[in-house]
Amino acid sequence: MEAHQGKSRGMSRHLVWLRADLRSIDNTALSEACRDPEAEVAALWLVTPEQWRRHGKAGCQLDLELRTLRELSVTLEALNIPLLIREVPDFAAIPALLLSLCQAEGIDRVYWNKQYEWNERVRDKAAADLLRANGITVEMHADQCIIGPGEVLTGDGRFYSVYTPFKRNWLSQIYERGVRVHPAPLKRQSAWTRPDPVPTSVPGFESHVPLPELERLWPGGESAALARLEVFTDKHARRYRELRDFPALSEATSGLSPYLAIGAISSRQCWQAAANELAAYGPSADIDHWVSELGWREFYKHILVGFPRVNKHRPFRLETEQLRWNDDEEAFQRWCDGKTGFPIVDAAMRQLRATGWMHNRLRMIAAMFLTKDLFIDWRKGERFFMQHLVDGDLAANNGGWQWSASTGNDAAPYFRIFNPKLQSERFDPEGNFLRRYLPELAGLDNKRIHAPHEKQRDFLLDYPLPMVDHRAACEETVSRFKALGELPVGRADNR
Repeated sequence: MEAHQGKSRGMSRHLVWLRADLRSIDNTALSEACRDPEAEVAALWLVTPEQWRRHGKAGCQLDLELRTLRELSVTLEALNIPLLIREVPDFAAIPALLLSLCQAEGIDRVYWNKQYEWNERVRDKAAADLLRANGITVEMHADQCIIGPGEVLTGDGRFYSVYTPFKRNWLSQIYERGVRVHPAPLKRQSAWTRPDPVPTSVPGFESHVPLPELERLWPGGESAALARLEVFTDKHARRYRELRDFPALSEATSGLSPYLAIGAISSRQCWQAAANELAAYGPSADIDHWVSELGWREFYKHILVGFPRVNKHRPFRLETEQLRWNDDEEAFQRWCDGKTGFPIVDAAMRQLRATGWMHNRLRMIAAMFLTKDLFIDWRKGERFFMQHLVDGDLAANNGGWQWSASTGNDAAPYFRIFNPKLQSERFDPEGNFLRRYLPELAGLDNKRIHAPHEKQRDFLLDYPLPMVDHRAACEETVSRFKALGELPVGRADNR
């Protein structure tokens, strides 16, 4: 057939379908596709605008992906692995596209790394079933986690719902198995086609962060991710636990979450870097704490698989489905715009809008304010974050929101409600972070900046009054949670 022209007799053609794994080093599917030294290998990345729209994909994250893909395409081309780009509307159209591509190009094996979100799992099953039914071999590999979902279970074979025992088991298995980081594949003998140009943008997914600022904050490519990991482990990791909660300190956290979300770096590479630092310079509670944060990322991936309902806009704690959240669009918009009258909340939201990222401590504060002070449905905040985060990840974002809203597994107790002023005084005592994002408060002293209108209203200050009374709002929230009834028998499902 014309489509198979140039394929040598007996030579295999392999396709690696890239998704949230945009790297050449430690990419399990890519390594396995290149195991046969004689095989020709190509990579594929798919544009799915309608699906992205449904998922609320952030334009700033897509921009990071495209810049990372441009570097990856050059890296792969040097290995005789062309990167192909195709577009279909949504996940439902992918199986037919894959089959058509394989048949047209004489591809006999397709490789990809597993994703654990519900829609992605449905998509992958449909694709694998269709390809296999047409004689094409499919290999799906566990790659996103150091220990994959379903492998860290309780003694009676159930998924953990509490982090601490999960972490103990997770660490035990890692130490028992070891962690292997795959090198980049060797250069192939030949390539059967040329790489496609990587688009610079996709209509409808423009970044809310100006592109020059986005490129400065989040340079694209696995090389940038690896460089950031090296700087963090060499210079900052040993003060991580001490400084991680202070948002004014830009280097106190690793800044790797965007790269982990798109797969420009792997959890295994992060683990290895931490292990190397410990081996070279001795034990560190700070590095152990950073590794524990990697564990939280993996824990939430396990929750997606073990408790699929959290993929489907449902709370982990089913009794909280009885809550009647406030339907107040004006209040929600003030929260989105950073105009609540609570400086730490407003600075957090403005950081998100300005950079596509928000410090983890601030994510908890902002989420808890929306759900506990305003009593607005956590799902609205969850979607807003996904639409604006450069590190948007369903598992981590959903887990964090349900933790703050007290609807999730191992969540904050409903009566534990952050006081925005106290959080601000504790974690930004000199107001440096507040001044960075709230210039209208820059002239206030270090005490007053945390609650500008607390003593008396300042009519000359161009800053809103607090939109709620924090104490009264907390009391109302606690009463609503206390009023929750017990689940009827049979309601405690695992969907």
